[in-house]
Amino acid sequence: MNGSGTAPAAPTPPRPAYRRLGVEERRTQLIAAALVLFAHRPPEEVSLDDVAAAAQVSRPLVYRYFPGGKPQLYEAALRSAADDLELCFAEPPTGPLSGRLAAALDRYLAFVDEHDAGFSALLRGGSVAETSRTGAIVDGVRRAAAVQVLTHLGVPEPGPRLRMTVRTWITAVEAASLIWLDEGKQPPVTELRDWLVEHFVALLTVTAAGDEQTARVTRAALALEPADGPVGRLARRVTPVVAEAGHLL
Repeated sequence: MNGSGTAPAAPTPPRPAYRRLGVEERRTQLIAAALVLFAHRPPEEVSLDDVAAAAQVSRPLVYRYFPGGKPQLYEAALRSAADDLELCFAEPPTGPLSGRLAAALDRYLAFVDEHDAGFSALLRGGSVAETSRTGAIVDGVRRAAAVQVLTHLGVPEPGPRLRMTVRTWITAVEAASLIWLDEGKQPPVTELRDWLVEHFVALLTVTAAGDEQTARVTRAALALEPADGPVGRLARRVTPVVAEAGHLL
């Protein structure tokens, strides 16, 4: 205690030293802050002030790194998200095809779940932040996903029917994801994943009936599927349905 009978004030803890971020670090920080906002709100509802507040920086600093304003920042954030999406379908080419597709869809649907509002706005289009470049980025993700699926099928030079089958499925995955969001994320995500795997097997089989290249690919893929696996269970569920319409056989 001092002479006045009061205890001395506790020393003020030192403030952490301010560290100036490098150009790439700051740019990455701003993109990350924007991604969080765009994930949960449509682009037109996110302002540069919102991004600045989330990143704990000033609005002029955001403009320093993105002089084109929100469209430029949105494009950079979209490119970052697209890089993550493109990795979803990168799976080691081992084991049954159904297992590889299921693993890829687990990652894809986890992304959709985490970025629900942003994902919906992105694929539905019409955003004020949308440009021809953002459209090209989205289309690039679709094409990259198709290349990955064809790689899983072991087809370096797919014919038009097989290529169309794969791209049709990619479109169906997108559409199902949007409907899933509209339906309050029902059914459970694992059921959606399994249904999408079955959908691909069904598409592949139907195309195989009229295209020799797809038939060879399908036979090779089915040969790796265990009888007690998802494709085997699908075949056992479908067979009675077809058998009931015996006049078609």
